[in-house]
Amino acid sequence: MSALARLSRLSAQRNVVANRLASPRNNSLFRPQARLNRAFLPLENAALARGIHVRAISFSSVPRAALRAFRVPAYAFGAAGGALAYANYKVDEFRGFMGGVLDSATTKAGDLAETLGIYGSDAASAVNGGLADLSKGASELGEGFKEWWASVEAKQRARQEAAEANSGGGGGDRQPSEGDEEPNNGGPAGAAAALAATLLGKAADDEKESEQEGNGPQANSTTAELQQLTRKLIEVRNILKSVDHADDTLTLPSMVVIGSQSSGKSSVLEAIVGHEFLPKGSNMVTRRPIELTLVRTEPTRASRGTPVEYGEFPGLGLGRITDFRAVQKTLFDLNMAVPAAQCVSDEPIELRIHSPHVPDLTMIDLPGYVQIAGMDQPEELREKISTLCEKYIREPNIILAVCAADVDLANSPALRASRKVDPLGLRTIGVVTKLDLVPPEEGAAILRNNKYPLALGYVGVVCKGMTSAFRTSRGHDGVSGEGNVTRSVLQGENDYFSQHAEHYLAANVRGRNAGQAPLTGTETLRRRLMAVLEESMGSSLHGIANAVQIELEEAAYQFKVQYNDRSISAESYVAETMDALKARFKDLAAGFGKPEVRSLLRTAFDDKVMDILAQMYWTDARASELSQLADNKKLTAQDLDRYWQYKLDASTSALTKSGIGRLSTQLVADAVRAHIDGLASAEPFNHHPDAAERIAGFASAILRERFGITADQVENCVKPYKYEVEVEQVEWEDGRRRSIDLLDKELRMCDEALKRIQKAVGSKRLREAEAHVKSVEERSRKAALARLRAREGAADAADPATSDALLEESDPTQPHYNSALLAKARESTFLADRSAILKMRAAALRAKRCKTGGPEAKAFCPEAFLSVVADKLAYTSVMFINIELLAEFFYQFPREIDSHLIYDLGKEEISRFARENPDVRKHLDLQERKEKLEMVMEKLDALVKVYQEKQAPQRNSSSKWGFF
Repeated sequence: MSALARLSRLSAQRNVVANRLASPRNNSLFRPQARLNRAFLPLENAALARGIHVRAISFSSVPRAALRAFRVPAYAFGAAGGALAYANYKVDEFRGFMGGVLDSATTKAGDLAETLGIYGSDAASAVNGGLADLSKGASELGEGFKEWWASVEAKQRARQEAAEANSGGGGGDRQPSEGDEEPNNGGPAGAAAALAATLLGKAADDEKESEQEGNGPQANSTTAELQQLTRKLIEVRNILKSVDHADDTLTLPSMVVIGSQSSGKSSVLEAIVGHEFLPKGSNMVTRRPIELTLVRTEPTRASRGTPVEYGEFPGLGLGRITDFRAVQKTLFDLNMAVPAAQCVSDEPIELRIHSPHVPDLTMIDLPGYVQIAGMDQPEELREKISTLCEKYIREPNIILAVCAADVDLANSPALRASRKVDPLGLRTIGVVTKLDLVPPEEGAAILRNNKYPLALGYVGVVCKGMTSAFRTSRGHDGVSGEGNVTRSVLQGENDYFSQHAEHYLAANVRGRNAGQAPLTGTETLRRRLMAVLEESMGSSLHGIANAVQIELEEAAYQFKVQYNDRSISAESYVAETMDALKARFKDLAAGFGKPEVRSLLRTAFDDKVMDILAQMYWTDARASELSQLADNKKLTAQDLDRYWQYKLDASTSALTKSGIGRLSTQLVADAVRAHIDGLASAEPFNHHPDAAERIAGFASAILRERFGITADQVENCVKPYKYEVEVEQVEWEDGRRRSIDLLDKELRMCDEALKRIQKAVGSKRLREAEAHVKSVEERSRKAALARLRAREGAADAADPATSDALLEESDPTQPHYNSALLAKARESTFLADRSAILKMRAAALRAKRCKTGGPEAKAFCPEAFLSVVADKLAYTSVMFINIELLAEFFYQFPREIDSHLIYDLGKEEISRFARENPDVRKHLDLQERKEKLEMVMEKLDALVKVYQEKQAPQRNSSSKWGFF
């Protein structure tokens, strides 16, 4: 018989496990029900129990569990003897347990019928008859089981008394008489009722224990463990939030607070935090989501004995704010920054509050629902708020639906919105405020979760007088005394619920909910939120871990393929960039020495000489006379007309007295600045415009500081050349050759320009236009002479032909000689004349007078003399520019880069600088993504182990139900 009993028990266990695995309505959101599910698995299947993702009992699983319970008697008929022996063995264990289990079974059946009636008339009508029969049959079986159990106890006591009497009188064992009943008189019906009652009663007891976990002897350790787990989960959530992902696969649940504007939502949040920090106003002031993260800190003390509490806005960089009035003001300003025409924005505000008096929670406060938009609000405000709330209350977030007790729950906007996305209420917590505004019996009825049931239940709070409590509890420094505020709120709630203990205490609750106290108080709400958030996040750990593992493998593969696992940092990139800048600057310093500066100044002074020659000689009508005089071998410099001596002195003064100091210094400074701009605009600084601008600013500042000193020094050094210039024969020859080269260069430029004009206009047409211009200019010259004579009285009027010529030239109707053609004709005429002068002067420089005459022939060859003067000026200027300007610049510039560009950058500025480069930003983003995913994976592995260790005792605790 014992083998048959074990076979029957194992068969029943396999059926229960198979039914549990095949159930589609699994959800482990509610911890007591999860423990109930684990109770179905025996010790022999412990390995299977650890590998199965068990979900909570749904509304449809209770009747199936009850129906499966009625199949137990079928197996009991097959093993009657074994069941009899085993029932006799378990009498003592069930004696103290089965007292009120049948009442709980019938109550559960009634609650189930009412629940299904709420969530769908079709579903209720489909199972209404079966539930009614089930409830009636359970009641009848319960009564029969009670009678049978009483008879079993009586027989057991009688058997024990007879055994004691026989042993005391020295007799043997007493044989049972014919009237004695066996302990299985209840039959299969009694066993089935016991099983169903055991299942339902165990769930009720577990739920009751979970709601009272903060009142037991291990409350402190349990709460501390829960806080640590929740904190770690919030850390993982914050890291995942910073990881870029396209979908919601890498998202842990958050607590989303919704409710109407008058539901007391802000009061509930402030009661949890212990400070008045949310914006207040007569109009709609919450216009953006507020992502609130509460971080429990160690209770350190400041110098004045006040707990250190502060808020911070990570996205604003305001640092720690200890005055919560400033936090409230900042939130108000951020919300009011949303335009009135828009009224609602989906851009969240991130706020973190650190305090030793808050639980570790993450909540999102959303704008309150409105029924009617105001006159100054857009008409689509209701739709905007509804759309914003629907975006946040999607899975897997937990919904904290705040409802006022004086408003029918059927009209609660929060419950209506939550039911759209959570029809069964599996992830919705109801918070009922303003309980003091309704009769106690009505408030208690709402909290019993019967009329509009939620899987996570309701919690009632009373925040009456909270504003006054906040105001009176502020210290002289403006910081709220959190302990006083919380104490005031909790004291007010305790007073109210104590006054109505007949409705809110478990010992006074009657009827179907006998022994089950409603959840009330802010402290209960805190523990409830922590437990639900921790359980919700815990249930998502395996799915999140798998998704993170997939993302991590993809990121690691991309990092290997693209960058060969080469890690960089923003700091290393900045250091490498600055090292490259310094290396290029060193090359600049080596390649911009005296020869380069002398060449630069010589080119500038040559251009200056050419301008002076063009002004003083090439436009002079007597320029050809100078060439003719140079050909006269008998004519000496002393015999030369004083006119050409004055010309030479004026040209020399125009060169030496033109501000050589400022001119040369400016030329070198501009050249250095151009080189620095080139360095700053080259790779990789082309991606960093701000840094390039700062680098150019450093260079300009140094050059500007040294400019005045250098210019004065150069001007003083070239001062002797303003009065007398001594020229050696070697210098003269060099100057003559440079002059010839300059004239030849200028001649080539004139010829090329003339050819371009002839090609564009046409040679024939250009010649005709030039002839016309010459004739007009001749007549204009005659007209000018005529006007001059008229003023002198030599003639009474101007020549009429001259006036006609002027009119003809200015007449735009003549197609052959328009203004553009005439301009080209004048330009070509000028180039032809300049070319003729240049050829003549180049020939003069190559002639014997300039070639062998030496410095004595400077009046005949002014181009060679001015070239020698320009070379002396350039050589002298370079010496002092190199000392006073370049040496100081090359010394100071690298140090300015170090002190004002590298060491002056903060961590955020360095990161922003590095990310300005698209390639580096891509590298850093992929690297940071990989590192964050590795960090998250490490934390998730640790959390999974913690959850497994935490749930192991709960699985082992099911071993006391060895009957199953």
